Amino acid sequence: MNKELARDLISAGVHFGHAVSRWNPKMEPYIFGKRGMIHIINVKETLKGLLIAKKLLETVVSSGKDVVFVGTKRQAQKAVRQAAEKCGMHYVSERWLGGTLTNFRTIRTRLARLEELEEMERTGQLEMESKKQGARLKRELNKIRANLDGIRRMNRLPGVVVVVDAKKEYIALREARKLGIPTVAIIDTDSDPDTVDVAIPANDDSIKAIEILLDELAASAAEGKTMTKPEDAFVAARPVRTRSRRRVLATAEGQTVVDESADEAEQQSDSDNPEAENPEKTDSSETAQAESTAQ
Repeated sequence: MNKELARDLISAGVHFGHAVSRWNPKMEPYIFGKRGMIHIINVKETLKGLLIAKKLLETVVSSGKDVVFVGTKRQAQKAVRQAAEKCGMHYVSERWLGGTLTNFRTIRTRLARLEELEEMERTGQLEMESKKQGARLKRELNKIRANLDGIRRMNRLPGVVVVVDAKKEYIALREARKLGIPTVAIIDTDSDPDTVDVAIPANDDSIKAIEILLDELAASAAEGKTMTKPEDAFVAARPVRTRSRRRVLATAEGQTVVDESADEAEQQSDSDNPEAENPEKTDSSETAQAESTAQ
């Protein structure tokens, strides 16, 4: 499978980097060589980064968290939308608004405004407004829809952020790092691999290469949805423990043990001395015997 995938990636031009003059020296481990004045990316490193990213997405999604695909450059917009729709995740393809992650409460407020404007459009209330006011509300609706439509179902922070072109989407990567969210990025020879957790060295200007890589990542995210955590199954199957009425004794090592002998001794004493169940009767018999002795 890796050979077929590598063949498809090479056919898509995934190994073509930027001009030598534009390279980032930190990308040297991922560069195979150069042809003319163009750097050639090592496809083995591309496959290695892709496999690590797929494993990360599968693990994160199987734990119940979400994925956000980010790609606002023209070459990546369609691929990002298709990948997110394939696995039922979120995406940003038009513009990354500053504070989408770090100021998530405000973003939720704007999404509530989007739903309000869509409701006005559906009921025809926008047409009832004046021409100027109606045009202003329609512009606001189209703007919010273009920027936030892909994350309108995101009710919590994601578990991982997937980015196309780390150099362009640096704001999204900074916000994710600030919040401790793992990041996966398709990086070219002009990017800094230290800004991401999992780097996939590839040509981030090739539409076909981006589609292949994101399709592989989306397949792993979709597969992660079908997996369940063993911990969740254990918690669901674990019986509910009732509170014990036995005495608990402390040992010298700081541990606690249940004093079962006390319960057995108490049950034995009750069975040997039936009068202990009625202490008033015992006291009265003893008093009568003392009075007869005195007489």
